[in-house]
Amino acid sequence: MTAIPTLTHLPVLAAEVVDALQPTPGKVFVDGTLGGAGHTRLLLEAGARVYGIDQDPFALERARQQEGLEGLSVLQGNYRDMAELLAAQGVNAVDGVLLDIGVSSFQLDDGERGFSYHTEAPLDMRMSQSGESAADVVNGYAPEDLASIIYEYGEDRLSRRIARAIVQAREQAPIETTVQLADIVKRAYPGFSKGIHPARRTFQALRIYVNDELGALRDGLSAAETILKPGGRLAVISFHSLEDRIVKRFLLGSETLSALTKRPVIASEAEQGSNPRARSAKLRTAEKEGAEEKS
Repeated sequence: MTAIPTLTHLPVLAAEVVDALQPTPGKVFVDGTLGGAGHTRLLLEAGARVYGIDQDPFALERARQQEGLEGLSVLQGNYRDMAELLAAQGVNAVDGVLLDIGVSSFQLDDGERGFSYHTEAPLDMRMSQSGESAADVVNGYAPEDLASIIYEYGEDRLSRRIARAIVQAREQAPIETTVQLADIVKRAYPGFSKGIHPARRTFQALRIYVNDELGALRDGLSAAETILKPGGRLAVISFHSLEDRIVKRFLLGSETLSALTKRPVIASEAEQGSNPRARSAKLRTAEKEGAEEKS
């Protein structure tokens, strides 16, 4: 296995997540998106036990190498399958589930993974390191399918123009790196000079599509609802409107989960200043009905 990079990880909305999940000794939680184990560490420090799930083998190896994570059991897989993964461990119900959706800080910072348009790297974007890569999609899909992906998952109004530019470029030579694709998208944008790179939405769209992130989120929410004990808590951190919309609608339509706040919780100005990735984070929390009344 490739060497695991040592990177600093700042869990987003950490205090708010702990406050929502209310970890105490003896409680059992699922961190469905283990990543750098920042949130998990806080749950463990409160005396809870955590089952950490991640489809990224690098994330799991990194967690195994960390000190101070006693009480953590790591499980490789997609959080959409959390019920089956936990059942294999003899666990059928838990006190809380955390989902920190999307690409992790480590995946973004590891240039070789191909998630960032800022760093030259193979055009990959696969979290699980298996299946179809972003390069496969970019070089093999029909222009109308590329446009549909970029519009649906990137919400880019120039999706057709970008798709045409991609097809024209690949006719000359395969698109194999992140910088190649970023330059193609940038040239498709009229008059771009500075500001947010126009490739951001295309990269987001490809990443979401390659990893079926929105499908996994829908399945994961349903699985969490199933395995939560009465009175158990769900905490979901999303980073863009597509994800947040799914979480909001799921909670509104749930017959057993009640949202704990009307609006999503966002990071404080101080956290946004110290951790730029917190700026777009939204936390929605819910509790499963049926908890026993305290006398």
